Amino acid sequence: MFLQKKLNTSKKKESNHNRYKAKILLINGPNMNVLERRETGLYHGISLKDIIKKMKEKAENFGVSLSFFQSNAEHEIIDLIHNSYKKVDFILINPGAFAHTSVALRDAILASKVPFYEIHITNIYSREYFRKISYLSDIAEGVICGFYDQGYIFALEASINFLSRNGSLVI
Repeated sequence: MFLQKKLNTSKKKESNHNRYKAKILLINGPNMNVLERRETGLYHGISLKDIIKKMKEKAENFGVSLSFFQSNAEHEIIDLIHNSYKKVDFILINPGAFAHTSVALRDAILASKVPFYEIHITNIYSREYFRKISYLSDIAEGVICGFYDQGYIFALEASINFLSRNGSLVI
């Protein structure tokens, strides 16, 4: 499943002009903007800026369009998800604490009809009891947790794989 580079299974050459670029949206929820200084024993000083840099490189390598959004405000994330309907092919979301508290976020994702992966930097199942419950996990195509910043790369690769299996992307 680990994709290493942009592939084209089609024998005929397609111009970049005519080729559809899958649109993937990465959403990061509350406190991700201060990730590098949060509980360094848990998060190892990882920064959102570094995660985004790695994601941009990987997305470019695969020829997909990847946009980024971070907010500490639940309503801003919900508005973005509402606006993604028929505009985005896949969502990658690290909902942060909203995973454990937000029925509204769950409802917004369901209304968007956009497939998504839920991402968590740490293993939420090895932490406090309340973090083991996510309002998103059962409706996600998959959940990736405990792999720190590498989990984002896994999620991007898995979303590309998902889109290619479902005919939304030629790789």
